[in-house]
Amino acid sequence: MLKCRTLWRTLAPLARTSSTVCRQNARRAGLNNGRLPACVPAAHMSTAPAGGGRENQLYVLLVGATCVGGAIYAYRTVKGDSQRYQDRIDEISSRPLKTFTEEPATPTQSEPPAAPSPAEPSPPAPDADPADPPSVWIASTAEEPAVEASPQEAAEPAAALIVEEGDASPASHKVSSHTPYLLIGGGTASFAAARSIRARDPGARVLIVTDELVPPYMRPPLSKELWFSDDPSVTETLRFKQWNGKERSIYFQPPSFYINAEELGSAENGGVAVLTGKKVVHMDVRGNKIKLDDDTEISYDKCLIATGGVPRNLQVIERAGEEVMKRTTLFRKVEDFKSLDKVSRNVKSITIIGGGFLGSELACALGRRSTESDLEVIQMYPEKGNMGKVLPEYLSNWTTEKVKKEGVKIISEALVKSVVSKDDKLEIQLKDGRLVKTDHIVAAVGLEPNVDLAKSAGLEVDSDFGGFRVNAELQARSNIWVAGDAACFYDIRLGRRRVEHHDHAVVSGRLAGENMTGANKPYWHQSMFWSDLGPDVGYEAIGIVDSSLPTVGVFAKATAKDTPKAATEESGTGIRSESETEHTASSPVASSAPSPTGVQHKDEYGKGVIFYLRDKVVVGIILWNVFNRMPIARKIIKDGEEHADLNEVAKLFNIHDD
Repeated sequence: MLKCRTLWRTLAPLARTSSTVCRQNARRAGLNNGRLPACVPAAHMSTAPAGGGRENQLYVLLVGATCVGGAIYAYRTVKGDSQRYQDRIDEISSRPLKTFTEEPATPTQSEPPAAPSPAEPSPPAPDADPADPPSVWIASTAEEPAVEASPQEAAEPAAALIVEEGDASPASHKVSSHTPYLLIGGGTASFAAARSIRARDPGARVLIVTDELVPPYMRPPLSKELWFSDDPSVTETLRFKQWNGKERSIYFQPPSFYINAEELGSAENGGVAVLTGKKVVHMDVRGNKIKLDDDTEISYDKCLIATGGVPRNLQVIERAGEEVMKRTTLFRKVEDFKSLDKVSRNVKSITIIGGGFLGSELACALGRRSTESDLEVIQMYPEKGNMGKVLPEYLSNWTTEKVKKEGVKIISEALVKSVVSKDDKLEIQLKDGRLVKTDHIVAAVGLEPNVDLAKSAGLEVDSDFGGFRVNAELQARSNIWVAGDAACFYDIRLGRRRVEHHDHAVVSGRLAGENMTGANKPYWHQSMFWSDLGPDVGYEAIGIVDSSLPTVGVFAKATAKDTPKAATEESGTGIRSESETEHTASSPVASSAPSPTGVQHKDEYGKGVIFYLRDKVVVGIILWNVFNRMPIARKIIKDGEEHADLNEVAKLFNIHDD
């Protein structure tokens, strides 16, 4: 600017002088012609042969020199500024990174495909180490080449790409600030929704955010098949053999199924990415965005809440102190399985509090292990018999005897009064005066739906059943859906409900995913659940199964094929609901075999069907050691008709066939 100003001061007087001379020549020429011209073209001023032609030429030269000089100066100035800016950026980038000890600023997110702005460069994240493991699962869609995994990753797909606690690579620099489909929670419901979204919208971009350190997996094997594995490294591989002998992993998909979260925004064919180890702490419904526990903000177009639940604990245990809590397991996640497996190999006694599905399954699993060691397994619950809140009393009593045969000591009608740590033992004092000493406690007393986001999101929580209250389409708001354990939904056949089972997570997640892509379907497909007390006894159930309801049971003699092991050999899958929820029953054919005459022995419950009634209508069905018949049960509940003779209805399940 100083050079330009000096040049102008030098040339300005000459320009003004030449301009004055030009005007005088023009005036003189006008007087000579007798009139002033209406317009004096610039060309005449500069080329007229008479009267001041030399001065006009000087004027043109001066003006032209000024323009050329200004253009050269502007070019050199812009080029110099650009070079100085680049030098400054290189100097900043070459500085060593510092660890910030003051209050950190909110991390800035940028879309992966966009180049950094010259005015606002984005330096690498503080403390980032290129050698750190990624915080997302690397994979590709079917349309994109899969990332080649190392032999270790292929052998251990879960451990290879898990974010460890304290990882220095913040997720805010690895994930887009916006995603079309956001799924909160990394369980079965989220995975089912993601698969459903991609099926209806093949180019969809789906981001799953989970506070667990692993991608979506199935929970049932954690209390079933994994405990019967002969592999000493099962806690690391998390692979198990089904009752039919086939081996599989607990993970729904290998790492190659998922894409990297930082590539999600630019993936041509879309995909599913999983952001692990991050918890959603705030939800802005009006702004369509969430905030993570590291202050990262992610906006969305449509959102699914599938936060599941957290295990309940007894208040007497929570008040007992740190030592008791350290020796108590709340069983829910992969880490809980690993921890309890280790405990069971290093203690002499484990007490399971709870007589429901989880408590009974763990009791049988640990009881089977106790036959190979000196482990004492105790199961206590307030009911009279095992699974007393679900099964009718006679069947609950039979199940209790079955669990005892597995090596489990049963303490029924047990109400815990206090728990204390004394002489390196836990002493459980019951309200009736009984005292139980043990080394470790497993509290399996139910699940509390995780509704932490209800307050910030302004979503309604059902006062009777718990969970986010949604309509029949699993919708809480115009662009927010809820699925899985956390959803309190309206069943168009059975009324408002909340269900805590694997198959419900599959069914509700699939439905939510369809509705997020515009299907607008109501919940009508009844989910089922199942429980196995080892490879020989199992049952499947659907609808409302509550022991307080009137029941009618029809039983028959079991054969060798009427076991969970035989059922999986026939269906080819241990997670039976995954195959059965794909089928429907349109016109079941009743067995032609006659019903057995006479009354069966009261203790013979080899196989059968238990109907649960409400106002004389079947609202729930348990198939006891009867498998691959769930579509028939589903249709009976869907029809909602009264039945004069349930023995005839039981024939539809062919329980009297050999």
